[in-house]
This record gives sequence, structure tokens and C-alpha cells, in this order.
Amino acid sequence: MEKEEAAAARPARNEQESHGTAWKRARSGDCDVNSGDLISHLADALLGTIISLLPTKDGGRTQILSRRWRHLWRSAPLSLEVLAFLPVPVFDRYAVPTTAVSKIISQHPGPARRFSFLFLGAGDLYAEVESWFDSPALANLQELDIGYEYLLASKGKYQLPQSTFRSASTLLVAKIRNCGFSDTVPLSFNFPLLKELSLHYVSFSGDAFQSLLSGCHALESLYMLQVHATAGCLRVCSPTLRSIGFRDNSGEKTELVLEDAPRLERLLLPYCHRNDCVTIRVIRAPKLKILGPFSADSCKFRIFQGMSPVSSANSIHTVKVLALTCSSLQLDAVLGVLRWFPCLEKLYVSFHEYYQTHKKFEPQGDPLYPIECLQTHLKKVMLTLYMSYEKQVHLARFFVLNAKVLKKIEFLVWNDYSDELVAHQHSLLQVENRASRDAQFEFRNSLFFIDKHVEDHIHDLSVADPFRQP
Repeated sequence: MEKEEAAAARPARNEQESHGTAWKRARSGDCDVNSGDLISHLADALLGTIISLLPTKDGGRTQILSRRWRHLWRSAPLSLEVLAFLPVPVFDRYAVPTTAVSKIISQHPGPARRFSFLFLGAGDLYAEVESWFDSPALANLQELDIGYEYLLASKGKYQLPQSTFRSASTLLVAKIRNCGFSDTVPLSFNFPLLKELSLHYVSFSGDAFQSLLSGCHALESLYMLQVHATAGCLRVCSPTLRSIGFRDNSGEKTELVLEDAPRLERLLLPYCHRNDCVTIRVIRAPKLKILGPFSADSCKFRIFQGMSPVSSANSIHTVKVLALTCSSLQLDAVLGVLRWFPCLEKLYVSFHEYYQTHKKFEPQGDPLYPIECLQTHLKKVMLTLYMSYEKQVHLARFFVLNAKVLKKIEFLVWNDYSDELVAHQHSLLQVENRASRDAQFEFRNSLFFIDKHVEDHIHDLSVADPFRQP
């Protein structure tokens, strides 16, 4: 019995020895497939790509794995994430402190793939940041993310170092937060490869905004969060832009003018609230087909086509997909907005106030002035945060009884609907009298917040419908 136990123990001991041997081989850089260390057999170029995708600290630590790995970090494209908090330093798992940046970029010859700098608090690092951008290691950046957060007293006032765009010719993605473009920054921008640009709490003086866009020769996606120009409005002239995201909750009057955007397909407006004083003016955007979400019952949010407000007489025929938010107080406003878009095919309505009111609401179609999209185009309706309140039911029933080519209505609800509840809803909606015999009705349990989903996909042009729940 003791001999059998001893014999059984030998393979385990041999296995332990083989693991030790494998570790020694890994340390020496001499590994084979049988050792279980498969990653060391990858080509140096592929290993360098993997290292460049790691956080800065983890990428640097790969040098201790073996002699072979020591040169890989220095030859791999650098991804540098810097977090500064003055006067107290902050320790972050992924970011490095400002005190380590100069040493890193002096030891790493470049190129750098990504540089992210987030400055929290108060203080002055202007000269230091300026010296970083002058380093050869940061000369050919592909991604730039620079921001000065929580400077509440000076939103958009922090001036960018003049060397910030030293790598403008190679940038593909850029994000700028809480900065200002003043007269000290050259207005002759040139970004031949830049495809994605995000501007958060950025202020522009004079014609700096238009100068920036004019210098982006390949720009496809632009997100503006509380961006203001001293010229009074933000004018977009771009032959390449396909997607614009725009958000302004400051309460100040803001105007976005789509002056000449021949390829623009999407104008996304996440978190557009009822009290936002925003004016959208469409001068030339012949391919604009996706719009929203915006509040249907807002008296301060306005859309113009040319010099006149959008209306049934001044409608936008290109829009096919529309997202609206609405309270239970003004559901009839949804029907008014539908008259602006006669070729609408998909409609998303998100309810954002969950209470009953005593105001009577029973939407009626005017036979003399029918809603055009209901006659020939509207095929899909999605009602989000549907609570089956009386007025919500009335709105849904209006689509059931009047949308003549409707294919489907989806109801996103908070709780699972039993067969009995679904049958009751069918009765309330009068589905047996539906205008389209092909119409289907689906009730799904989902807490889908359309604004967050839209904001997360502003730059994702592979998503055909940014309002669609995945």
C-alpha cells in the first residue's frame, strides 16, 4: 500500500519539477510549446501590440518577465495615462503620477500610440505639460485625451499648451475637456487623419471653432458637450462629418447651425431636457436621416429648416429615424412633431414622468390634415418606460388605429407581463381594429435608458440605429 502511494506521488512531483523548469525557461527567454508558455512564441510585433494595449504601469512591468521581454516595452507603441491632482497626489491603478512622466518618455523612444492627461484640482502644470508634448516620444500620437476636470470656477478657461497639437498630422482620435482656444493658439489647424473629435466644456473665441473644423480633413464623428463660441453660434461646415452629438444643459441660449454638411447622417442629442435653450438650424444636410432624442413638449428647444421653424409646411423629408422624450402631461406634442417628418419610418418615444394628470387626453387624427408618415412610411414604434397609464395607452392606441403600414410596436416595461396582462393590453389597445393587419406587439422587461445608450455610441458608426436597444 505504501509503495502504491509513493508511486502515485511520483507523477505529481515530476509535474511540479516540469513547472519549475518552465518558469526557468520563461525567465531565460528559452521556451517551447510543451512548457505551456505559448505567449512567448508570438512574434515580437504582436507582443508589442499587446503591451501597447495594457495600462502604462502594467506595460512597464512586462520587462521583468524575461530577457527577451526587456526590449519589447521600449519598442512597443507607448500608451501613457497620466493623472494629476494638486496639491495632493492621487494613486491610480492604471495612471501614472506626473512625477514619473518625464522619466518614462525619456526612457521610451516612442512612438506613443495614446496619451491621456487628466488634471484634477488646482495648480499650474502648464510648463511641465508643454515639455512633455515637445518630447520625441509623443511626436506621433494616434490618440489624445487631455482634460482639466473639476475646475468649477473656470469651466473652459484653461488654455491648452501651444505644443498640444504637435502630433496633429498623425492623430486619429482626440478628446479635449475644460479648455479654451484663445488667440494665442494658432488658428491654422491641420489634422489630415483625425476621425473622432470630442469637445467637453470647451470655449472658442472668434472663428476658432470653424477654423478647427476646417482643419479636420477626414473627420467623421464630432461630440460637443457644452461647447460655446463667443461668435454666438456654432457653425458646422464639413464635407466629411457623418455623425454629430450635441448636448448643452447650461440653461444658456445655444445655437447649432448645420450650414454645410453634405455627408451628415446622424444628429444625436442625448440628455436634451425640456428646459434646455437650444436652437438647431438645418441649412444644408441632405443626408440627415437619424435625429434625437429631444423633448417633444419643450418650448425652449427649437428646430429650424433654413430661416423658418420646422412645421408641416416646412418639413424635413430626409429624417427616417426619430427619438423623442415626453412627459405624461404633453403626449399630444408627439403627434405635432410627427408632422415635421413625413417620411419617418422608425419612432422611439421615451416617457420620463410617471404620474397621472387630470387633463383629458385622447389623440385624434384630423381627416383633413392627416399625419403623412402614418399613411405610408411609419413601420416601427418603440415606447420606452411604458407604465400603461391611461394617457400612454391612448397614445399607443392612436398608432395602432392609424399607422397603416405599421409592422411592430415594442413596449419596454419594468415588470414581466403575464399572458393575462398582455391580453388585457391588447384589449385596451384595440388591436383587433388595427390599421395594419401586419402589425405585431411585443412587451419586454427592460430598463433601457436611451440617453446613455446614445451618448455611448456617438462615435460608433457601425451601429446603424443608435436608438435601438442591443
